[in-house]
Amino acid sequence: MSATGESIARPPQPAPGEKAVARVRRHARVLFWPSLLLVACCGAVGYFVWGLPEASMKLAVWGALAVVALFGWLVPLLWWMGQRTTITTRRVIVRSGFFVRVRQEVALGRVYDVSVRRSWLQSTFRSGDVLINLGSDKPIVLRDVPRAGLVQQALHDLVDRAHDTGSVVRWQTEPSALPDQTVVWGGR
Repeated sequence: MSATGESIARPPQPAPGEKAVARVRRHARVLFWPSLLLVACCGAVGYFVWGLPEASMKLAVWGALAVVALFGWLVPLLWWMGQRTTITTRRVIVRSGFFVRVRQEVALGRVYDVSVRRSWLQSTFRSGDVLINLGSDKPIVLRDVPRAGLVQQALHDLVDRAHDTGSVVRWQTEPSALPDQTVVWGGR
């Protein structure tokens, strides 16, 4: 309870026995161009501002640098920091937003398939888009996840445990066909 008597909503705590397996964000590669823009602008201002004759011109250049730094570097950085995904032993939690928070949770028991989609640039950095298929619902896409293959493998293991089918063990121990049921094509 707060001082005014209202209850304060707290984020839900993990269930007993639930552990965080991974916390991922988009690949930091998305910050390359904003960082390069910031360095180039700072270098250009540092080189040209001292040759300007009036203080008002210098102030205008410094103001332009502040606007470029704010919208060209700080906003993309805050956007990148505001998106994160947590994978636990029971669910996948996707959080996004900086001022307006959006939280989406999916129980691993609802997941049918996990796949990875990669562009040539993502393949170079071993990242990719991880698609979590929920059957008839719209799939959840974790965009540009670093080490996407490892995330996919971890999700497959967790989904298999959630479904509790033991399908991997069954497939490894059972023969592909019974020995006495041979099928001959075209035979009589």
